[in-house]
Amino acid sequence: MASLWAGSDVDLSVLHQCRIAERRTRSLNAPSPIQQFGPCGRIMKNSAMVMTIQDPASQRLTWYKPPLTVLVIKKVRDASVHLPFVQLVQWLIEEKRMLVFVEAAVLDDPLLDQYSSFATVKDKLMTFRDGKDDLTDKIDFIICLGGDGTLLYASHLFQQSVPPVMAFHLGSLGFLTPFRFDNFQEQVNNVLEGNAALTLRSRLRCIVMRKGDDEKKTTKQPTNLLVLNEVVVDRGPSPYLSNIDLFLDGKLITSVQGDGLIVSTPTGSTAYAVAAGASMIHPSVPAIMVTPICPHSLSFRPIVVPAGVELKISVSRDSRNTSWVSFDGRNRQELLHGDSLRVTTSIYPVPSICAQDQISDWFDSLAECLHWNVRKRQKHLDELTDLTHSSSNDTLDSLEHAELIEKDS
Repeated sequence: MASLWAGSDVDLSVLHQCRIAERRTRSLNAPSPIQQFGPCGRIMKNSAMVMTIQDPASQRLTWYKPPLTVLVIKKVRDASVHLPFVQLVQWLIEEKRMLVFVEAAVLDDPLLDQYSSFATVKDKLMTFRDGKDDLTDKIDFIICLGGDGTLLYASHLFQQSVPPVMAFHLGSLGFLTPFRFDNFQEQVNNVLEGNAALTLRSRLRCIVMRKGDDEKKTTKQPTNLLVLNEVVVDRGPSPYLSNIDLFLDGKLITSVQGDGLIVSTPTGSTAYAVAAGASMIHPSVPAIMVTPICPHSLSFRPIVVPAGVELKISVSRDSRNTSWVSFDGRNRQELLHGDSLRVTTSIYPVPSICAQDQISDWFDSLAECLHWNVRKRQKHLDELTDLTHSSSNDTLDSLEHAELIEKDS
């Protein structure tokens, strides 16, 4: 064996790296691939493309200065959230001495006035109006009370950098809301002290380009939105099939004929996409999922593409109708012939605070919310033998009983 290596040009350090790479770790990243293939082949080094990827399992929240302002988002039109909301804002203001922001419409709810403790803090609350007030650089921390929609609303409010989000489960499903409200003081204190894991939930940047915008040199800004779950292109009210061209990094990869198309993040893979037949992807996986809606082709399955690609979606020239697009269920608008939608992964994720860690939270949600792989346990062979024996004895007893009846008659 020594003579074999002595006559080879293979670097012994490469062999050492191979052995290290083969060791299993608890990293959420895939192991870095060896860059040498056999004695002669290797990946061309390009210093411009070198980047460092942090292991998602090591992503933990830290505050470089104490958080002073907190935005509290509550589920609307749900009386069961009123008492937790009052308890939380009162504690944040009186005990933690924090500046609390809420949406102005929240204070218009007359049912909150039935809580006497709310009257003492109501005038101390700061308010904002969606679409009119800019919260950028004003909020250090976000607390959501309700269901998954409250986290989606937080994403909608911050179209660039998003403050850390702590979501309490007070809604109906709660896939994205891992915290229970019972001991909220202890849990919030842990987060404020920096004792929390983070899941960086990627978002999609969606830009609608209208036909002739480049030629007209228009000053009107195109629709430019970040979505946490998905962007959906569908046929709208038309009875005809959607006919949509899908490009990946400028290359036409397919034309979609069906009810539409879902482009989702890993977070959104457990929302509309999974209902349309897609797989479920852990939110730490860097990917974009493309899922057809009721395609007129049995072979058109959902696909997963790298997070770094750019997708372009446009209405086919020979399409009988236009298409409609919505962004996390909002801002629905029509796509005409010649318009296009460009989708890329944003550099601004949603830092979602974990109740336990990235793995436990996700699988707990799969089990509790979606009842993933829930079924009755298969019986052990001994149990089956007992059942068969018991069934056989019952059959023999019934036959003997029938014979006795015949003799008596």
